[in-house]
Amino acid sequence: MRKQLLYLFILISVSINAQTSFEKGERFFEAEKWNSAQKEFQQVSTSSQQFAKSQEYLGDIAAHQKEWDEALDFYETLVEKYPDNANYNFKYGGALGMKALTLSKMQAAFYISDIKHYLKRAAILDSTHIEARWALVELYMKLPGILGGSAETSYEYATQLQDISAVDGWLAKGFIAKEEEEFELAETYYKNALKVGGSVTCYEKLLELYLDRTNEHHKAKDLLEEAKKAHPNTNWSSFVSKFS
Repeated sequence: MRKQLLYLFILISVSINAQTSFEKGERFFEAEKWNSAQKEFQQVSTSSQQFAKSQEYLGDIAAHQKEWDEALDFYETLVEKYPDNANYNFKYGGALGMKALTLSKMQAAFYISDIKHYLKRAAILDSTHIEARWALVELYMKLPGILGGSAETSYEYATQLQDISAVDGWLAKGFIAKEEEEFELAETYYKNALKVGGSVTCYEKLLELYLDRTNEHHKAKDLLEEAKKAHPNTNWSSFVSKFS
């Protein structure tokens, strides 16, 4: 009887410690104290229900620190174990993309197929996954045609985004038009995004568009004053300095 009670006590203690480590890790993670969070998540037992989430956090910490190989190790393990998890597919595909950016163009080319595969899978698995569709919008716009880049495909994902979130859809279409150097169309899309969303990001994208063209700086000045009034607690100094 004593042995059974002792065994039960040990099991309960392990469970409590794992939970405590996980909760501590989350608090440190939210405070962006990466090293402290990492130490706590590493203590979560493999038998804990929170083990997979702790591994995801460890991948996220590595990604925040731009340790792409380490992040890939965590995300790949999660994708292999949970192939139908949209978020794991997205993070693995995204980390592959960031890793590719550190390589030569020739080396990066070998990553393209896998990057597309995991980002597309994330989008298929979750019909409302905004981040995966944004990544695909940017990927297909940035890739050269020889590697499968396509403004048309990018626009298809932007349209999907718009079905999920109107403001994201307009921002994505504005991004595409800007990349295509269609200034007036990009301005229209960004204005639509601003009208729908009115967020700091909406103002920033339209300001950046105006500032990219020297003959549109007067529009940027007027828009900046509007942005200051709409978001008085935001630091707009990076834009103000461009007019000084």
